[in-house]
Amino acid sequence: MGYFSKLMKSTILLLFLSLVLVPASTDEEGFISVLISNKGLDFVKDVLIKSAISSIIPLQLPLIEKPVKIPVIGTVHLHLSNVTIYSVDITSSYVETGDTGIVLVASGATAHLSMNWSYHYHALVIDISDHGTAAVEVEGMQVGVTVALEDQEGTLKLNILDSGCHVKDISVKLDGGASWLYQVFVDAFGGTIRSAVEDNIMKKIREGMMKLDSLLQSLPKKIAVNDIVAMNVTFTGNPILSNSSVELEINGLFLATDDLVSKLHLKASSALVYCTKMVEMSLHENVFNSLSAVLFDAGYMQWIVDEVPDYPSILNTFKWRFIVPELYRQYPNDNMDLHITVTSPPIIKVVNNDIDVTIYLDVTVEVLDAPGVIPVLSISLEISASCSLDIMRKKLVGSLELKHFNADLNWSTIGTLHMHLIESLMAVVLKTIAIPYANLQLRNGIPLPLLHGFTLRNADIFCTDSMVIVCSNVAYAAELNSLSRHFALSR
Repeated sequence: MGYFSKLMKSTILLLFLSLVLVPASTDEEGFISVLISNKGLDFVKDVLIKSAISSIIPLQLPLIEKPVKIPVIGTVHLHLSNVTIYSVDITSSYVETGDTGIVLVASGATAHLSMNWSYHYHALVIDISDHGTAAVEVEGMQVGVTVALEDQEGTLKLNILDSGCHVKDISVKLDGGASWLYQVFVDAFGGTIRSAVEDNIMKKIREGMMKLDSLLQSLPKKIAVNDIVAMNVTFTGNPILSNSSVELEINGLFLATDDLVSKLHLKASSALVYCTKMVEMSLHENVFNSLSAVLFDAGYMQWIVDEVPDYPSILNTFKWRFIVPELYRQYPNDNMDLHITVTSPPIIKVVNNDIDVTIYLDVTVEVLDAPGVIPVLSISLEISASCSLDIMRKKLVGSLELKHFNADLNWSTIGTLHMHLIESLMAVVLKTIAIPYANLQLRNGIPLPLLHGFTLRNADIFCTDSMVIVCSNVAYAAELNSLSRHFALSR
């Protein structure tokens, strides 16, 4: 199983590193950084070992035949058929990262084989034959592979730098057969079985690496959020390997679904947060600003309010008769609506321990008079809010809290206004309509780059100097056979 562990370890490890992403050209900047610690790599390794066994076992080895000369008896033709590795046990395994690549090692592995044996020889004028079954244990198996990931013309290429498999011992238990057969069997087939196991394991490792390489090059380059917005999840360079972690950078910006090029090209700054969990994901504030820009360009930031739940009569001119007398005089007892339009993409700035959001919008008061809708008043608002973040499943969700706002008159057809009274009405609209509506949308969240079947556990979120940092352990949520279906190696 050393091999399977090794191979699978390599497979899922690298898949986990790729995180459902595919690389792009190296001249792009990465706005999401994903750092996987040794603890995270060990977790992935253990999951992969189990998945590797379920996807590869049983492993059928080729038919083995050999003629052997035995004193007195003569030439005996020996045959081994249905040679099958049906289980593998691993004593220990580890993964190491360094400047040259990722090293995966499984040691002390034992492979359990079953097979059928038969022989025949000619003695005088008689043909003699026999057959039976045998159980074989291949012990002390050491398997290792070193792989490298590199950005190659916009694609993440996986290369095998080195690999090997060595079998230390073999033990045989024969069912049936003459007394002389055991030693003949061991002498004749011991080395052959060792070689067959080693060769086929290495063959499977290389087949698995080729499948993984193909998979990395075929993964999606963007993750859809809705019909108009997608996250650009292309890699922006080679993985950075240290002796204790693997770090990846992806573009991470949001874009319109028909636009593959981001308009933002600012370099993400490094954040100083010490994470002791499996995975650390750093999201630059430009990730959030890009989403803001795409939604604004798509016209999603305007809506009409025709009722205020907690203040049912506030959108009637009668309620405004003392605040704006001219409004009530011209349009007595008419209903109104508020046309709210965000005038520029909201600005998100990540600071220490907080996220500041600045929103500029216009509120146009419209009277619903019998001839039609009549705009009578326009007010501009500069809103300052704070955004808190949380993890919901695989998404980063937010919630706005109003800090303060400033109101200015754009124009009016109903005379002079007392702005302090208008501001009190706007405060009601913001607290009961605008902010709750925005929070409802923010609960939809934005996707975090995680491999299918994995989920975050006990995540902590930090905000510091333009970066949001998610520090989390990882849980394997899907069934193992589901993972095998995604990443099974050819048999």
